[in-house]
Amino acid sequence: MPRPRQPGRHRRPEPLAAPEGAPALVLAVPGAPSAATRGLAEEIVSIARSELPGLDARIGYVDGDDTEFPTLQAVLAHAADERTARYEQALAAGVEATEPEGPVGVVVPLLAGPDAALLRQVRQAVMDSRVAAELTDVLGPHPLLAEALHVRLSEAGLARADRARLFTVATAADGIVLASVGGEEAVQAAGITGMLLAARLAVPVMAAALDQEGSVASVAEQLRSAGSQQLALAPYLIGPEIDAALIEAAAAEVDCSAAEPLGAYPAIGKLALAKYTTALGIAPQQPLGAPVR
Repeated sequence: MPRPRQPGRHRRPEPLAAPEGAPALVLAVPGAPSAATRGLAEEIVSIARSELPGLDARIGYVDGDDTEFPTLQAVLAHAADERTARYEQALAAGVEATEPEGPVGVVVPLLAGPDAALLRQVRQAVMDSRVAAELTDVLGPHPLLAEALHVRLSEAGLARADRARLFTVATAADGIVLASVGGEEAVQAAGITGMLLAARLAVPVMAAALDQEGSVASVAEQLRSAGSQQLALAPYLIGPEIDAALIEAAAAEVDCSAAEPLGAYPAIGKLALAKYTTALGIAPQQPLGAPVR
């Protein structure tokens, strides 16, 4: 038996579920597909499904091969075919049904920041699918990404896990290079999350572009000129969008340690879902990142 709903304004919110017949959430994964990339994407959509029961979440690869790694356009076309088939089956069974309208899917790019070249590929793939689909913005900037960056730095021993505990880390950095991809626009967007990260760590944070020659070295020099002695590189990346060797090379160039990319940190799945629910006008149970009372 279901438990009676708790009265009063402090009652727990009713569980949110995906509306029946809602469009699919299609995670658009950039970069070269691999088993590791697929595992990361599956973990992210699993987080999204756990937050919204009944969610139809799928994965499409920008550079897929339509066999082991289905392309974004193939995933959207398949979702459209399935929706049409369900409608036709309902009619054949004599069930009253309305012809499906609206987008077949909501495409969420798996990108922390804007990357014009990658977003152009995603947009072209959506157009090539020849089905109605909505494309959302990238995941950042957002306070949850600053939290994820902080966690990755602390996991690498480059930052304190919690300022409130007042313990020191011998290898903690006193200056952070926030590495993004996507050119100047991406650097500016990363800088917003960088300010939030700087407030968490109480150390200077400056954004640089991994895909612009000399950008990381220039930012590292600025931080050292301002007094930072021990730098750390924090990738403002999910992971698949760039070769990991570029991160290692950039860290070696400026002689500092690097944290891991954001990867399947829980906030990534929650942010992807937030883009989906916002596109559909589904109100969240509480503001993203807000504490549960």
